[in-house]
Amino acid sequence: MTKTTAFDWRPFLLKWSGEWADAQPEDETRDEDDEAARRARWLGFPPAPEERIAAMEERIGRRMPPSYREFLKVSDGWRHAGGFVWLLAGTEGARWHNNESELADLFEEYLDEDAGPEERVEADIWRRGLQLDVESDVTHVLMDPEDVDEAGEWAVYTWASWRAEPPERHADFREFMREMYREFHSLRANGSEKEPEFVNDTTQDLDALVAEARLEALRGGWEGALKTLEEPKDFGRPRAAALDDQIRHLLGQTVAVRFEGLVTDRRYASELLPPLVAEHAKHSYRDDATLMFDLRGADKDVVALAHATLDQVRNGTYRYTAAGPFGEAVERARELARWGDTDGAWRTLVDALPRWEPLGPDHLVPLGWVADPLLGPLLTPERGRELLSVPRGGQPGEAQEPAAGLDPGGLAWLAEPDPSNSRASYRFVLVEGAEPQEVPTRLADGDSAVLDEPLSLWEARRRSRDGRQEFSSFDDRALMAVGRAGTGWSFAFDDDPAPFDRRRFVSPAAAASGGTRAVVVWSGLREWRGEPFFHLSVARDGAEQYAFTYADGEVRSHGEIPRPLDPGRFFGDPEDITAVERSLLEALTGEFGACLPRHAIENGRLHTFTTRSWTRPPQDGETYAVIHVM
Repeated sequence: MTKTTAFDWRPFLLKWSGEWADAQPEDETRDEDDEAARRARWLGFPPAPEERIAAMEERIGRRMPPSYREFLKVSDGWRHAGGFVWLLAGTEGARWHNNESELADLFEEYLDEDAGPEERVEADIWRRGLQLDVESDVTHVLMDPEDVDEAGEWAVYTWASWRAEPPERHADFREFMREMYREFHSLRANGSEKEPEFVNDTTQDLDALVAEARLEALRGGWEGALKTLEEPKDFGRPRAAALDDQIRHLLGQTVAVRFEGLVTDRRYASELLPPLVAEHAKHSYRDDATLMFDLRGADKDVVALAHATLDQVRNGTYRYTAAGPFGEAVERARELARWGDTDGAWRTLVDALPRWEPLGPDHLVPLGWVADPLLGPLLTPERGRELLSVPRGGQPGEAQEPAAGLDPGGLAWLAEPDPSNSRASYRFVLVEGAEPQEVPTRLADGDSAVLDEPLSLWEARRRSRDGRQEFSSFDDRALMAVGRAGTGWSFAFDDDPAPFDRRRFVSPAAAASGGTRAVVVWSGLREWRGEPFFHLSVARDGAEQYAFTYADGEVRSHGEIPRPLDPGRFFGDPEDITAVERSLLEALTGEFGACLPRHAIENGRLHTFTTRSWTRPPQDGETYAVIHVM
């Protein structure tokens, strides 16, 4: 049998009692027992002799677990175990619960028919548990004689209905008491102004750990900082949770991240409010009560800033700014991101981070940028770890290896499934030697040639349909995102095109190629709505040079097609038609040297515009449908 390490209860209980006594206001009215405990600096009772413990075990019918037995030898019961158990049982008060509260019946109502042993614990504990709470704020403490480890220790379960959480398990009585000690500290750490200042050897040691973790985090040692913060955070030390939250938010662990104690501080609000309200906006719709709960204690200026930032985040107009060289890098990164170079934008931010200046001593890392509609999509958990590993804020440290870029380069990634596995067809235009903002003038007329604000393709499609009242089967105007397609090229991309009709299709390559070269690709080799197809056309100076279209099982082409792009190399086996997509895209990359930015197209926000129709007007005798939406 494995033996547990001996635990000296008396020093632990004496320290707890002394800290509790010092935390009591002198002029507070207390009952006689509590006042005696304060004066004696002892929350316990006289030790229980072996005979009394043995008598208890005979009454209960079981030998007590080792840690509880040793506790009784030091104190036969305990007052104020945490904040909600006012009296904990000794040898006289412990008793079998026997579903006295009828909570077993309540928990059983929520069990499925196929519930396993682990799920049944929540119900069964109320029938077989040994009850230790004597006086409490509707808080139950039960030891489970069936949940026993190799050392003979019984697990302890605590539950309070007002917490709306399942029973909490503690490995043994010693761990339960340690948790109650931490709970006492956590509650006192955020006490009212009427209470004495809560400072003692324990709090000073914990605050020293917080200071150590802060410096460790700024040096890039975020993993060690998280570990160092665990104990101060459990004890509720001010700043510990807010420092921990800053690290975890960049790791994608955003649940219950509140930056408590810092987000309401004017010094830090401009950096910590944006990620807080962005996460709130993501999971709520116009119900801001939970946000105001997170901002309790904030002054009116911080609350006003929170509401203004929330409106900007919801409207997509929030723009992150920062001071100094890092702020200048933010502007450069935004410019790169809005044209699709998300890898370049990320490197710009990371390279500038050593020159970043914190807003105050508890500011560990820039965070406001994650709410920026252009910069936020740059973040992944891997990139978050990279950012946290960079020494910053004037602290020394070794630079880490950069994270791998998210864009694979080239065009072949289009042959892979997209995140929603819905991209069966797509089309794009490449224009050589043109800036992205020039592309719309080559593919659209009038107001349609004006770029819309950066949006995800899904958001852009939804907005383009809002208020639209007429839809024509002959009118195929494409909503396309624009950006840079590597060195010397710009692109326009549509990830949800209309059905392809070779008889009516008109390539925009010639119109896009004035004074330069343009490439048009429309692929539906994985199309589930009809037969697979693929089109390529290349034009220079307003005239189409060559093109081919694979549809209905055959290839039609004209012009002198370069050998690497010869359709005969790809469409020889009709049984394996979808396998040629990657080969075609790789050949196009080799021929033109252009690429499309995968991360920006699938996860980022890009400028969009609406092209001219990709189909010719109807001819005499051709019918088509026009749908009017009232």
